[in-house]
Amino acid sequence: MTPTLDQLHEARTAVDIPLFSGLPGDVDVSFEFFPPKSEKMEAQLWDAVQELKPLSPSFVSVTYGAGGSTRERTHSTVARIIAEAQIPAAAHLTCVGASKDEIREVAEQYWAAGVRHIVALRGDAGEPGAPFTPHPDGYESAAALVAGLKDIADFEISVAAYPETHPDADCPQADLDNLKRKLDAGATRAITQFFFSPDKFFAFRDRLASAGIAAPVVPGILPVTNVAQARKFAGACGAEIPAWMDGLFDGLDEKPDARKLVAATVAAELCRRLYAGGVRDLHFYTLNRSELAYAICHMLGKRPLGERS
Repeated sequence: MTPTLDQLHEARTAVDIPLFSGLPGDVDVSFEFFPPKSEKMEAQLWDAVQELKPLSPSFVSVTYGAGGSTRERTHSTVARIIAEAQIPAAAHLTCVGASKDEIREVAEQYWAAGVRHIVALRGDAGEPGAPFTPHPDGYESAAALVAGLKDIADFEISVAAYPETHPDADCPQADLDNLKRKLDAGATRAITQFFFSPDKFFAFRDRLASAGIAAPVVPGILPVTNVAQARKFAGACGAEIPAWMDGLFDGLDEKPDARKLVAATVAAELCRRLYAGGVRDLHFYTLNRSELAYAICHMLGKRPLGERS
């Protein structure tokens, strides 16, 4: 993809002046949460929702545990966000361990609760490295799940994309073909798994364009405060943690405040470089904490409505 003049200007600006100087806040953001397991975690989640709400997210999403293990908690969390926070909320839904009838029941419950947006995923078996096995009466793939959901109700549907290729894919082209099937089945957009190099996303974007995929593909951003945890996540989704990132967090195991500062700096620079390449939509994996995502949005010029210049 040939850079536009605006993108070249942005690239020069990112080098010539302070990275975050004068950004207009013209980014759309969304945030992912997971359903809480305890009252304490529920309070933490709700604090994060309230902290991020003033940034006017385009939506927030709530994950669905392996094999549908958080089905009720996901539903109640999404319903509360819609009813009390009045933020558009998307519920994750997977193919794992459920028949088509069971998925229809869940989707109809979501619709009745006011959910109009679903993040449709194939899902994993729950054990690292375990192969995905479709339910005998279920959907065999995310593309089939998307098609099935569109038959149930007129949901807006987001699906997953993998800039560094899903570990189960035979090759990058096969992974791209699978993404195209999901979009052709009726998905509105794709949200990428996290990555740590802007060049990975830009190369992926070029491949999408070459394949004729024009649907929005939103980069997923994971601010890392726990490298060991991030490495576990990365192994499951095919992302690479650069050696330089390991080095940045060396010696900070017992210094949580310093880890947060380093994490915010790394993630904010990634977002700034994506912005310089024309990206204006970002999806943050919050891990139910608001401070890092909020700080990064602030640096990008995304402010509560009354504070914008």
